[in-house]
Amino acid sequence: MKKIFGLSALVLFMIYSSCNSTRLVSSWKAPESTLNKYNRILVIGLMGAKDREIRESVENAMVTNLQSHGINAGSAYAEYGPAAFNKMEEKDVANKIKNKGYDGVFTIVLLDKEKEFNYTPSMINYTPYTYYNRFWGYYQTMYARIYTPGYYTVSTNYMLEGNFYYLAEDKLEYSAQTRSFDPSSAQKLALEFSNIVVEDMIKKQIIQQ
Repeated sequence: MKKIFGLSALVLFMIYSSCNSTRLVSSWKAPESTLNKYNRILVIGLMGAKDREIRESVENAMVTNLQSHGINAGSAYAEYGPAAFNKMEEKDVANKIKNKGYDGVFTIVLLDKEKEFNYTPSMINYTPYTYYNRFWGYYQTMYARIYTPGYYTVSTNYMLEGNFYYLAEDKLEYSAQTRSFDPSSAQKLALEFSNIVVEDMIKKQIIQQ
């Protein structure tokens, strides 16, 4: 029974891995960083108006993921709105955040968003030599090859960067970059990003399990 369960778990893991479109490209931890218990972490997505859905999704996914590990967290978009810190001085922003009880900030930046165009050629069939001896067989094969049009498919790839700052000392504790290959939705992109980054932060002992 244990063998069957172990095999099933392995199969599920392989299926999940193959469906995961996001990869951790790199991550860094401050050499002097120690494991702290933070009171509250503010998640801030830094993205343009065209990518507002991605911003909301990554903030919400990161907040939910942190909370599932017992860490109090909040979304900057939900709490302050889309342009809460616009035209504010650094000191005023810091006070505004700290007054809400936050002692940690996790920023998420969309570094790159690129489209790939892939061309799929028209239908190409291998035709045995004997088919060339018959007019109609040859005609049908060549007609399909010439008149069946090719087409383009478009995929969108994303590169995100997450930085974690400890406000009490105003320093960078952790940084990571991920690349996502044509995720099916903003929600999937956000979920995969948060899962990978939070898991890596726990492994590097930035936050507690």
